[in-house]
Amino acid sequence: MTNSNLMVVLSSPSGAGKTTLTKKIQQKFQNFKISVSHTTRKARPNEVDGIDYFFVEKDEFQKKIENKDFYEYAKIFNNYYGTSKESVNSILKNNNSILFDIDWQGNKQLSDYKELKLIKIFLVPPNKNELKKRLIQRNQDNKDVIEERLKAFDKDTVHWLDYDYIVINDNLDNCFTQIEKIIFSNNN
Repeated sequence: MTNSNLMVVLSSPSGAGKTTLTKKIQQKFQNFKISVSHTTRKARPNEVDGIDYFFVEKDEFQKKIENKDFYEYAKIFNNYYGTSKESVNSILKNNNSILFDIDWQGNKQLSDYKELKLIKIFLVPPNKNELKKRLIQRNQDNKDVIEERLKAFDKDTVHWLDYDYIVINDNLDNCFTQIEKIIFSNNN
C-alpha cells in the first residue's frame, strides 16, 4: 500500500475508539506497525508485555526520561506513558510506516520533532453520552475512573485544533473508511 514511511498519530479522549481503530489499520495495512508505548500502569488481564505496552516500574521510566529516551511522554490518570525513540527508529529503519496511539500531550511533544512527517488525526465520539455508554460497556474501569475520564473529555477536546484531521467515530466502519482515505491521500 505505502511506498514511503507514513507516520500517523491517532489521538482521542479515553473510550473514543483509537486503540480499536489502530489495530484495525494495522490488520488491513501490513506495512503499518504500532508504536508500542512504555507505561507504568499495571497490565490488564488481556494485555501482553511488549505487544500492548512495555510495562515498566516508575523508577525505570524516570531513568528513561533523564536519558532523553522518549520522543514524548506524559502522566495520564496517575500513570506515565512514553514513546521510545529506539522503537520508533527501529520501525522506520525496517521501512515500515508507524501508528502512534497517543494523547494530545504526546502529539504536542512529537510535533516538536520537525523531522518527523506526521499525519495527525483526532478521533471524537459523537457526544459525551455516547462516550459514557462506551466506557461502561468496555467494562475496564470502576465508576470513579469512568467519571474521571468523562471530566478529562472536555480538557482533551480543546486540543483538536493541533491536528490535521478530526474524525467523528459514530460508526466504527465509517470512521475506519475516513481514516483509510486520509492515509491514501497522504501517500504521495
